[in-house]
Amino acid sequence: MPDYTPPVRDIQFVLHEVLKAEDLSALDGYEDVSADLLDQIIEEGGKLCSEVLFPLNQSGDQEGCHYNDGVVTTPEGFKEAYKTFAEGGWCGVSGDPDFGGMGMPVLLGTVMQEMICSANMSFGMYPGLSQGAYEALHHFGSDEQKAVYLPKLIEGVWSGTMCLTEPHCGTDLGLIKTKAVPNGDGAYKLTGTKIFISAGEHDLTENIVHLVLAKLPDAPDGVKGISLFVVPKFLPSGDGVGDRNGVRCGSIEHKMGIHANSTCVINFDEAQAELVGAPHKGLRAMFTMMNAARLGVGMQGLGIAEIAYQNGLAYAKDRLQMRSLTGAKAPDKPADPIIVHPDVRRMLLKAKAFTEGARALSYYAGMNLDIANKSTDPQEKLRADDLVALLTPIIKAFQTDMGLEIAVDMQQVYGGHGYIAEWGMEQYVRDARIAQIYEGTNGIQALDLVGRKMSQSYGRLLRRFFHPALQFVEDHQNDPDLAEFVLPFAKSLMKLQQATAMIAQRGLKNPDEAGAASVDYLRQFALVALGYMWCRMVKTALEGKENNAGDAAFYDAKIATAKFFMHRMLPEADARFKMVMAGAGSIMELDEAAF
Repeated sequence: MPDYTPPVRDIQFVLHEVLKAEDLSALDGYEDVSADLLDQIIEEGGKLCSEVLFPLNQSGDQEGCHYNDGVVTTPEGFKEAYKTFAEGGWCGVSGDPDFGGMGMPVLLGTVMQEMICSANMSFGMYPGLSQGAYEALHHFGSDEQKAVYLPKLIEGVWSGTMCLTEPHCGTDLGLIKTKAVPNGDGAYKLTGTKIFISAGEHDLTENIVHLVLAKLPDAPDGVKGISLFVVPKFLPSGDGVGDRNGVRCGSIEHKMGIHANSTCVINFDEAQAELVGAPHKGLRAMFTMMNAARLGVGMQGLGIAEIAYQNGLAYAKDRLQMRSLTGAKAPDKPADPIIVHPDVRRMLLKAKAFTEGARALSYYAGMNLDIANKSTDPQEKLRADDLVALLTPIIKAFQTDMGLEIAVDMQQVYGGHGYIAEWGMEQYVRDARIAQIYEGTNGIQALDLVGRKMSQSYGRLLRRFFHPALQFVEDHQNDPDLAEFVLPFAKSLMKLQQATAMIAQRGLKNPDEAGAASVDYLRQFALVALGYMWCRMVKTALEGKENNAGDAAFYDAKIATAKFFMHRMLPEADARFKMVMAGAGSIMELDEAAF
């Protein structure tokens, strides 16, 4: 059976030493934020994850959710765990205090997402979807809608969903058929079917608030005709719930993984609905929800990689097989622990270098979300918002791709036991796989990067990453202690700029060129972004060694892991560069009939 220990020291290193998260106290509403307060909340959150949520992960997977005539029951222990979670205030960690939230930074919520996903990814999807609904209503809801729904979502007595996909359309939302017809009293009757609705029906809360994309009778064709509606399972009444609305779960899916989270078909039969925001402007509101969800899914990739790595490492230190190629390392035992073997070490170091680098990149995005939300400086606010918009598809796609890669690698470390359910590793492989698909497949994320983010505002979003990265190179390229890290990073950054220019030029002439390059370009960009994070972490570790000799082993491990990343992982960016530069010809030339 697997185990989980929240990586608190690594989290604190990124928060306090690399990012200086305490600087958020300069923003309006965050005046009380301090290192001590953040650490206290993280430690309590870690205990909740390891002691309450993690013990339910394997049993929840084995039992799954139960469906009976429109009613879904979650696995044993989930209802009690959710009650503990909600009563602890964890549904509203970064929620607006005006509606009962803690008002803590989004960055802290990002840390919690990582630990929750490591401990129990299926459980985390229930409050995770509620957070997305909260964001959409907080940004676009009317004052009346905010007053009714936000306190309940923050308290955790109501939960939320996002309802986009229909049986005939997923990414191409302009094809949706769900209709909303005005009642004449300001409300609407909404009818249609949505599929793949995570947490769409369950027994954890007294009400479920669905955020639904639909079209009005006079809607223009395509995405310009999409509106957003709030459709509760039970109609609000006083301080609680009243009549059942025309919302029913038609079935739940039988899935490869995340068995403890209900993935539902939801039928709306003239359900009472309220318009959120302006008519025909629903896609903009839903993207607020989707972007929050995409970053959350990126944390699922990181969370799965972390828990898989922890258990792969423990197994590699314990399992005895053969002798080291250079002679016995444990002569008092019949064989050496498998961690002595180069290929096992390669897989473990890959996992360690990814999880620590991705943690820094994710928290970097979370901190910039706080700046974008709270800064009173318009330029600083815009800079941070641009950077988060750029990083969102990269974090979602790369971290979920790597989450599966690391889970498979750690399964390989276990050998035959990795294929056996009781050891837990095969569940992580199954659970990780969905994260590459939902909230926009990773291919769609790559198209978003090259089709929207690259060209937006004449490349302004790209400059939000390139300028500070280039400045770091300029400031530290002559530092002998950093040369081993800065020089390979600088070369990879230069090639990323070349690839960016090539895609922009060729894509203008032939959009297939951008599409063909997109997945490799995103992977190249992600590796360079992690290279930037590792350079910053090495600089911090070197400073830490000077200032705190008692933690020297921790900092030495950071530096050694950074060397592995630069020598064995960053070179992949060169290969991806060559793939990008190869163009679309070999992909698009083969006649369809020849496949």
